[in-house]
Amino acid sequence: MFATSNGPLIQEPMAIFAYLVALVGFVFILGESKNHILRKFFHYAPPLIWTYFLPMISTTLGIIPSSSDLYSFVSAYILPVGLLLLLLSINVKATLKLGPKAILMFLAGTVGVIVGGPIALAIFQPYLPEDAWTGVAALAGSWIGGSANMAALVEAVDTPEHILSPIIVVDTVVGYSWMGIMIALAGYQARFDKWNKADNRIIGEVNKQVGELEKKNARPIAVPQLLAILGLGFGLAFIVGKFSEKLPQGDILNTATWTIMIISAIGIVLSFTKVRELENYGASIVGYAGIYLLLATIGAKANLIYVVEAPQYILMGIVWLAIHILFLFGAARLLRSPMFFVAVGSQGNIGGTSSAPVVASVFQPALAPVGLLMGLLGNIVGTYGAIVCAKLAQMVSQM
Repeated sequence: MFATSNGPLIQEPMAIFAYLVALVGFVFILGESKNHILRKFFHYAPPLIWTYFLPMISTTLGIIPSSSDLYSFVSAYILPVGLLLLLLSINVKATLKLGPKAILMFLAGTVGVIVGGPIALAIFQPYLPEDAWTGVAALAGSWIGGSANMAALVEAVDTPEHILSPIIVVDTVVGYSWMGIMIALAGYQARFDKWNKADNRIIGEVNKQVGELEKKNARPIAVPQLLAILGLGFGLAFIVGKFSEKLPQGDILNTATWTIMIISAIGIVLSFTKVRELENYGASIVGYAGIYLLLATIGAKANLIYVVEAPQYILMGIVWLAIHILFLFGAARLLRSPMFFVAVGSQGNIGGTSSAPVVASVFQPALAPVGLLMGLLGNIVGTYGAIVCAKLAQMVSQM
């Protein structure tokens, strides 16, 4: 609609960058509005959704292109920087102190995603393109930890545009529909816990532990610390990227995958050192800003024209999610786990840090930090679990 005879309306990389930053910034400003109607709207349709969809709509309308050197730069450098800053900010010790039952529930959901993706693909493979497994890989990234991991897998397996567009629809429609169902189930948690003979004392214990361990010494961001954050992020991203080029290359284990896995490991290691103190100056905020920009470029690569194939993908997503749910409730029955851990264990996988705290606060208002920690746990295991799922899906596609 807005395209000229020479192509999209905006084509110069810096102009695209300015457009996407302004678009994402506007969405988040609206999301923080004190207007009651806007707050309610963004509660059910978080800014994260629009970070995907508005750039996708812009590409479909011909405002920006579906391919640009900017997108390649953001994938190669902004993604590893964002992952590094998010992971070094994690309080791994606090996460482990949630107790084995909470972590086992989360891992049950993770296994459900890893197993469910290839099974759902095997069922719907006759109705999908041969390279649909790359979409399964991308969605596995999102459903084990959130959008940052999805971005990592999109880059790792090079998910094509005609696959990525319907996968984003599945991620949004199926993923957030499940979030809505979980919120609705909050009113039945007492009945479920009674039927399941769950021990609710652990929730009180976790509340106390998290309250003691998650006191942050937040300080106003200053120029020296900001430059340290950016220098550490981009410096390590560049070095790891160059090192990854020298490692063995394959369909899945390529330069991008090696970079993501190595940078994730470095981030986790740094979280045990004094480098983690950069979080006091907003390291994770800088990391999230980079990830949101990356998500905007992922949306820009997609085109709504390809969403006509969404029905098959949505059905595949529903089957996949059903397997994840079966694993969760099966584990809850075996472990006598409270409904609260079912909810945060699922959303720590499917929604990550963006929605797990929201769901946690609906079930137990004082325990939103538990949801955040589950989402952070998803960030830790997400890339590695999604790579396993991607390999299994690739094997299914070759059968």
